[in-house]
Amino acid sequence: MTFNAKNNGRTFGQTDSGSTVLPGFCDVHVHFREPGFSYKETIASGSAAAAHGGYTAVCTMPNLAPVPDSLPHLEQQLEIIEKTAAIAVHPYGSISVGEQGKEIADLEAMAPYVCAFSDDGKGVQDAGLMKEAMTRAKALGKLVVAHCEVNELLRGGYIHDGRYAKEHGHRGICSESEWRQVERDIDLAYQTGCGYHVCHISTKESAELVRQGKKDGIDVSCETAPHYLLMDDAQLTEDGWFKMNPPVRDKTDREALLEGVCDGTIEIVATDHAPHSAEEKAKGLEKSAFGIVGIETAFPLLYTYLVKSGTLTLVQLVKLLSDNPRKRFGIQSDPGRSIWNLEEEYIIDPDDFLSKGKATPFKGWKVFGRCIETTYNGNTVYAFK
Repeated sequence: MTFNAKNNGRTFGQTDSGSTVLPGFCDVHVHFREPGFSYKETIASGSAAAAHGGYTAVCTMPNLAPVPDSLPHLEQQLEIIEKTAAIAVHPYGSISVGEQGKEIADLEAMAPYVCAFSDDGKGVQDAGLMKEAMTRAKALGKLVVAHCEVNELLRGGYIHDGRYAKEHGHRGICSESEWRQVERDIDLAYQTGCGYHVCHISTKESAELVRQGKKDGIDVSCETAPHYLLMDDAQLTEDGWFKMNPPVRDKTDREALLEGVCDGTIEIVATDHAPHSAEEKAKGLEKSAFGIVGIETAFPLLYTYLVKSGTLTLVQLVKLLSDNPRKRFGIQSDPGRSIWNLEEEYIIDPDDFLSKGKATPFKGWKVFGRCIETTYNGNTVYAFK
């Protein structure tokens, strides 16, 4: 095997057959739906899909049944992970009991077993509760990770409050519903000293708030997702496969997020892999469930449309997908490796997915980069057939 590059001390390069060897990726924002919603996804199917996408570590969000808001509830998920996960699966603990935003969860009991605390899927509306959670998380050495959403600004919306919504009679979600809570939480992070990470930012205002927070010395980071970097609301159709929360926004937001990725404001690209049943995604933009799948397509999409276009280098992309998330979240598990044929071109076809979820707005897109093999902990966890 011949190698020709180094990434933060970890060598990667090419095999003798010409394939490219990369460290396994780490996704800090996935929904594997178990326990509680295994008809959508399981730890087994989700981790198989992750390995197919070149990932060897993921962080699973807590919108489950039961919500991991106490050690007994968390242990149900930990037991499934131990028995069925093909890769490293690091659960989140919730910030509040039942993710209801009314009472702080048992952070202290869960802290040794979780990667961070989040009420993902819901914004924490009570600033006092969020400040208390940050204070306690700071003492525990854990990040607070936030889905930012001001409920009173949602107004029943389900796509971006932009041109497409107006032209097609849809209710829109304004950008302020996201960035207003980002602004509040960055101030709380300043007050408490807690490490704070913003989930799936979608607006130019959120990117600028994080940029300024970093300049001010606040311990803040953020992620965005491939769909926010590669799509805007001009590409929407009436298909529920284009519905996610937050929604894809307009061209100026997409361009600002790309700028944030390039200048280091946005340190992490996560997928927000959120599978649903076919029935739940077949009800159009208004009535379909929020969420799309993405862990099996993230690298090929970003490699094709950002690296091959010259926007990013391959080394930069690997940092966004592997090094930076592991560093920010303190994930020490062996990254293993993924092997890619970067010259192979193909069409994204959901029928090829190992995830139970098939809803992707990228169906039919041409990409380069076929995952040939993923290894973790000395085992082959995915091999292309």
